[in-house]
Amino acid sequence: MIIAIDGPAGAGKSTVAKIIAKKLGFLYIDTGAMYRAITLKALENGIDIKDTQKITEAASASTIDLINNPDSSLKVLLDSRDVSLEIRQPRITQFVSDIAKIKSVREVMLKMQRKLGHQVNAVLDGRDIGTVVFPDAKKKFYIDADFKERVNRRHKELKDLDQGITVESVSLDLSNRDTIDSTRECAPLKKADDAIFIDTTNLTIEEVAEKVLGYIHG
Repeated sequence: MIIAIDGPAGAGKSTVAKIIAKKLGFLYIDTGAMYRAITLKALENGIDIKDTQKITEAASASTIDLINNPDSSLKVLLDSRDVSLEIRQPRITQFVSDIAKIKSVREVMLKMQRKLGHQVNAVLDGRDIGTVVFPDAKKKFYIDADFKERVNRRHKELKDLDQGITVESVSLDLSNRDTIDSTRECAPLKKADDAIFIDTTNLTIEEVAEKVLGYIHG
């Protein structure tokens, strides 16, 4: 069984997806983490962000494994190396949308994601899970929140990694990512026609998770 959860950055989809996966005993697949891993590899190897061929070659030559930890956190292994913390750094966030919009990279990642999802029951979150990766998913959700609320959530999340990060810089980054994600030619961010929409602006993570579970069991 595949459960797809899509939505923009800061809406809470990843946290909710982890909770849902743990409660159901499903594998949690964070597709955003997979793109972050490729972004990290490109930056570490000095590849120009605009060099689509080299980035695609790097993605094709990579292995990405996702392991659900007992505490619901996700271990991300890039070529057998644990990069779980490194991929959350602001420098990765700054460039991940640019790499994720590359069609040839998405084609490589699509194969990886489908291979992972077809092995076991899974919950996947991202931008195009319900529209492109698994259009036949058993349950589809689109999670969103007011822009200001998303900025506050992301700032709270990132300041633990970078004490110097400001609300203004997070706002600019989210705005840029929203634009790139929703307007890219290949697999843009959008709600699947049959996805259930949930506005998380005034809900706690626990309340959102209960809503999602209610629809899954309903």
